[in-house]
Parts: sequence; C-alpha cells; structure tokens
Amino acid sequence: MRLGFAGTPEFAVPALDALANLHRICAVFTQPDRAAGRGRLLHSGPVKIRALQLGIPVYQPAGFDSPDVLDTLRGLELDALVVVAYGLILPRAALCCPKQGCINIHASLLPRWRGAAPIQRAVLAGDAATGITIMRMEAGLDTGPILSARSVRIGPRDTAKILHDRLARVGAELMVETLRRLSQGDIHAVPQPAAGVTYASKIDKAEAAIDWRDDAELIERRVRAFNAWPIAETRLDGAQLRIFEAEIPHPAPLPPLGGGAVPGTVLAASPEGIDIACGRGVLRILRLQLAGRKALDAKEFLQGQRLGARLGPA
Repeated sequence: MRLGFAGTPEFAVPALDALANLHRICAVFTQPDRAAGRGRLLHSGPVKIRALQLGIPVYQPAGFDSPDVLDTLRGLELDALVVVAYGLILPRAALCCPKQGCINIHASLLPRWRGAAPIQRAVLAGDAATGITIMRMEAGLDTGPILSARSVRIGPRDTAKILHDRLARVGAELMVETLRRLSQGDIHAVPQPAAGVTYASKIDKAEAAIDWRDDAELIERRVRAFNAWPIAETRLDGAQLRIFEAEIPHPAPLPPLGGGAVPGTVLAASPEGIDIACGRGVLRILRLQLAGRKALDAKEFLQGQRLGARLGPA
C-alpha cells in the first residue's frame, strides 16, 4: 500500500518501523521541532529522527488547514494515512484525501478513554484492562468507526510507562494485521457503541501532588499512572520528594497506640520500604528521589537521609 504516516512521540515509532518493512511510506508528517532544555535548543521528535534514518521524506506543518499542505497530501495519492499520537487536529478536508481515509491507533478500548491521556487515566481509574483500537478517523474526538481492537491486561505493578511500551508494540502489530485485511476487503468498520463513553483529559502536572488524606489504593495508582511523567510527589521538610514506586503492604502495619495516625505520618522506615499513613490504609514507598539527588531504592535512601515524622502538607 502507498501510505503516509503522521506521528510524533516514541509511542508511534514501533508502528512506523513495522509498516516501513511491509509497505511504501511516501511521507511522514510530524510536529515541528520544539525548543527544550536550558539552552532552548530545537529538538526533533522520535518519529522524525526514525523517519530520517529510514530515508523517508519528512514534513512538519504547523497544521493541515493551509491549501499548500492539503495539496501536498493530495499529491501523494495515498491509499491511507496512518495516524499515531500525532498531536495535531486533522480537518475534514485532510481526512478525506487518502483513498481509505485516515486510520488511527488509539491506546484504549474505545469508546472508553477518548482523548489525550488514555493510558494514565486507565491506570488512575484502576481498570483491569485497556487495549488498542484501530479506527477510521472522523471529525469528532476519537469517535470514528472501529476497524479492529485488542485487549491488554493491566497488571497490579504496571506503570503507565510499562503499559505505554506494551501498547505501542500491540498497536504496531494490530495495525499491520488491519491494513492487510483492509487491502483484501475482508474488514468492515463498526460504529462505536453509544454506551460507555469516557474522556481521558490531558494530564496536568499539578495532579502529581499527593494528598495523603486519600486512600492508599488511590495514591498507589497515582504513583504508577504518573511514572514516567510527571512523577508523583510530596514534600520532605519543605523540599520536593518524588515517588517512583510504591505498594500496599500486606499485611498492613499495625496503627500506632491510641488510634489512627495523621495522614502523611511516617509509620516505619526499613530496607523493605517507608510506610506512610494515608486517609485510609498505608502506602509503602519503595523508590524515591529528593530534589537535586538521584532516584534511590528505600534502603539506599535511608542510608544517607534522615526522615522527619511526616511527609507532605496535607
């Protein structure tokens, strides 16, 4: 097939590699380079870097609304444009250019978790499973008809990063299979069900702040959902303390004499972890990082750092 590919971050690279091995990718569309770091130097996204390595022409329009960009897309005479975490809205005029339309890899089982952050929102919600949906795009936000889908279990220790990498591989495999069936005419798009629609709003960095008054289970999910970004955090003597890994200890430590502890209280600190009282239950911190230091396991952290009696402002 004559394909175009639109994507920007690391999540899209496995699909680009898989398709480049089997089809002719005529062009890659990716977001413009962004200034980053202290020097504010321009940095290319992972998809652009990989496309140049593969020798594929790269286009970086600010959007698809201009006549010149639409003319470029039409001139490619694509069978389909594969879209994976592109990050820019495609107008109706662009969606209609390829013969088979624009086909998207979305990291959830639609219609659950339409939107920008489906992986993190699934972990935060405590979902037992998520998955990949391949859909034909339309003007609405992730509302297009479904071509194929595959479920992926969310394990009790899975972080958003682990799930991200797993879903990227599954998405690549399923897109290859879907395009094969599409070219053979033995697959048909099915409208999304009206029931079960949820929206995965973009992650705000402020969500990473832990409120120890929450249940331990919710805080533990927050730690996993925000690894690898923005990383759940609390305060230790006023300084930022980032938490990379935590668990619910079983059996739970006994409460202090006289009843429950104030949320945020350090109940115990040992090589096995640092136990913190929550609004309900106890969270054991396993890996953490003090501002300006490197991330350490609890055992290493405690060898060089004195803990106060309580974490966080709440």
